[in-house]
Amino acid sequence: MGELLDPFVSNILLLDDEGKRVAVKYYSDYWPNNAAKLTFEKSVFTKTQRMNARQEAEIGLYEGHVVVFKFVADLYFYVTGREDENELILATVLQAFFDAVSILLRGNVDKKTVLENLDLILLCLDEIVDGGTILETDANSIASKVAMRGAESDVPFSEQTFSQALATAKEHLTRSLLK
Repeated sequence: MGELLDPFVSNILLLDDEGKRVAVKYYSDYWPNNAAKLTFEKSVFTKTQRMNARQEAEIGLYEGHVVVFKFVADLYFYVTGREDENELILATVLQAFFDAVSILLRGNVDKKTVLENLDLILLCLDEIVDGGTILETDANSIASKVAMRGAESDVPFSEQTFSQALATAKEHLTRSLLK
């Protein structure tokens, strides 16, 4: 009898309408370096860009990975998993990511708005998947957790400098250790 594996996300990609990175997270060491990751992204984009995945998510198999994708405005959302991964689980992750982003951006899901709020998008990815393990698929829960994390500091994450963000992170760590 085969080994039962927990659902595992290999990566989540958010590309623009030219196939360039907007926000990506890799959870698998299948791609050993950045060049391999960029090649994979370009390949998946090239193979899917002419498909009509605007209403419902589409599913494909590319380079030994199940790829679930959806396009909105000038953005291409992708979630990939191993070849034997359950497509419905990956589609649920994709929909959760898209819906949470839509909630956080108040329906303005386009490249410009996403780039202006990249901190929220990256926090959103962190709330959905950690190390490839799916943590949450309820978009409202994801969006509220991201909004709370962004509201914890006096200055919004998007307006913090790197040193301010680091200081905020140290402060939160110190508080959590002292509890």
